[in-house]
Amino acid sequence: MEKDLGNYRRSYEKGALLIEDTPENPMELFQKWFYEVDMHFPEDETNAMTVSTIGLDTYPKSRVVLLKKYTYEGFIFYTNYNSEKGKAIAHNPKVCLSFFWHGAERQIIIKGKAEKIASNLSDGYFESRPRGSQLGALASNQSEVIESRAYLESKLKNLELDFEGKEIQRPEFWGGFLVKPVEIEFWQGRANRLHDRIRYTLDKEYFWVKNRLSP
Repeated sequence: MEKDLGNYRRSYEKGALLIEDTPENPMELFQKWFYEVDMHFPEDETNAMTVSTIGLDTYPKSRVVLLKKYTYEGFIFYTNYNSEKGKAIAHNPKVCLSFFWHGAERQIIIKGKAEKIASNLSDGYFESRPRGSQLGALASNQSEVIESRAYLESKLKNLELDFEGKEIQRPEFWGGFLVKPVEIEFWQGRANRLHDRIRYTLDKEYFWVKNRLSP
């Protein structure tokens, strides 16, 4: 099977990113962009991000997860610590996060190191989840081979019966990761493929240094 995608292209003309208009701290620009996309482009799932890790097999792997919180310290998402991504992070905490908001013609790429957040913070978020999501975390041995969809649904049904009328505690194998950034690049699509790219890099003194990159 062969399909030529050479004519798949579009012109990006919705915005500009000038280095003189950017703040000294990249998290302030992230917050601004996140707010703008969330307000003006509801078709985008604003907090959907790609997490890339280096697996135990030495291959990189990317998958989409949901950002659940961001602060000046970094970016928080939740997962099964025994999953493929959880094991990869335990082996090599250097990860890459990326957001692509096609409506705004914007992309953000973040390099950083991931670490588990405090247990009480994971507890608090787990308690806020819908009951079905709590049970789903218990039902799924994430990334492991299973015999069928029916097996998974049966396991969930049994858990619903076991926990009927009971509080569901967060399992120890499930919780949050905080990704502390060391580099954040902001990309704004422009006409004629002359895109704007501003990269912030954390120096040895923990100050952010920003540069414009060639597209």
